[in-house]
Amino acid sequence: PVVLALPEDMLRELADAPDVKPAAPIEPAPSLNDLERMEAMLLEAKRPMVIVGGGGWDAEACADLQRFAEAWNLPVGASFRAQDRLNNDHPNYIGDIGIGINPKLAERVREADVIVALGARLGEMTTSNYTLIEPPEPKQTLIHIHPGAEELGRVYRPTLGINAGMKTFLKAATAMNARPGDHAGWIKSARTEYEDWNNHTAPVPGDVHMGNIVLWLREKLAPDAFICNGAGNFSSWFHRFYRYRGYRTQLAPTSGSMGYGAPACIAAKIAFPDREAIAVAGDGDFLMHGQEFATAMHYKANIIIIVVNNGMYGTIRMHQEREYPDRISGTQLSNPDFAALARSYGGHGETVERTEDFAAAFERARQSGKPALIEVKVDPEAITPTMSLSAIRHQARVMAQAKPKTKKNG
Repeated sequence: PVVLALPEDMLRELADAPDVKPAAPIEPAPSLNDLERMEAMLLEAKRPMVIVGGGGWDAEACADLQRFAEAWNLPVGASFRAQDRLNNDHPNYIGDIGIGINPKLAERVREADVIVALGARLGEMTTSNYTLIEPPEPKQTLIHIHPGAEELGRVYRPTLGINAGMKTFLKAATAMNARPGDHAGWIKSARTEYEDWNNHTAPVPGDVHMGNIVLWLREKLAPDAFICNGAGNFSSWFHRFYRYRGYRTQLAPTSGSMGYGAPACIAAKIAFPDREAIAVAGDGDFLMHGQEFATAMHYKANIIIIVVNNGMYGTIRMHQEREYPDRISGTQLSNPDFAALARSYGGHGETVERTEDFAAAFERARQSGKPALIEVKVDPEAITPTMSLSAIRHQARVMAQAKPKTKKNG
């Protein structure tokens, strides 16, 4: 964080200042030796995997990523909220490696013999609390490419660390004389597991199934539509069931920042008025910056905000039930009528209480010609795509009872 404080007179007075040209960004590049060593490791790989993430990407780098994966016959997984680096419809894409990871994909990360971490920091979210890749010496051959030299070797000791930016590395990697390994079966089975995980929903409590809503949105939204979200369990439905099909279609914080989705969505719509921009927020998440709906109205940024309302800070409540079952504190919310709130700004408001009512509500919002908000009321029990709140509580109780009791002294 940076705070810049200026005396008031500096903001009033005029001064002569020379015109200074913007500084050209400096991006480190891989050496020939780096590329030759990586080539040797890839040629020996039987179960390789690329994990992409981090910053420094652009559309050209993403296109080079696809060429690199195709040329070397490599499966590509996305680190936490980096799902828009490779078109999720591409046969080499195998899923997101983050919160709510497909258990079969998690096992594949453990089984991989060569991991190419491309821009990803390999932090807590991506490694499932450092269990998928063991620090400090991974059992997998680890090729770690990162633009920040300080990240290389900070947690994991890579077999090969390459200090390079995404654009320079991928430009060099795609210029290599590729010799793809026989990984077709490894990729195909991983892709099949992804499609099964990505397409099939399980029953959840209540009359609204967010998984089915996301599957509907996946079919109806254009490939270049923005999906913008903040932090919370509500986003796990999009991580699992949505397919991002172009660079910068997933606008989401990797830092866990609540309230990011709505303002990011407004900014995206103002910058790209011809593209659809959808914000997804939990009720608690929306209350952080929901007043920015006024900004959308002011600039006629016709976004659609989907507020997933379960009446609580769902992620924190889930953690409370998991760590301290039945001890609830400060996570219940007293919410407004969100649809009426949108209408009070002059926007369009809808309330959905059943899955089958969502499609019509969304189309009305689309056709309204103004910023719109759809409040989706979900059962508080439907806390994740795979487990209910009661199931998490029950599991925590069982685990607590199974723990050996410690004797008190005296």
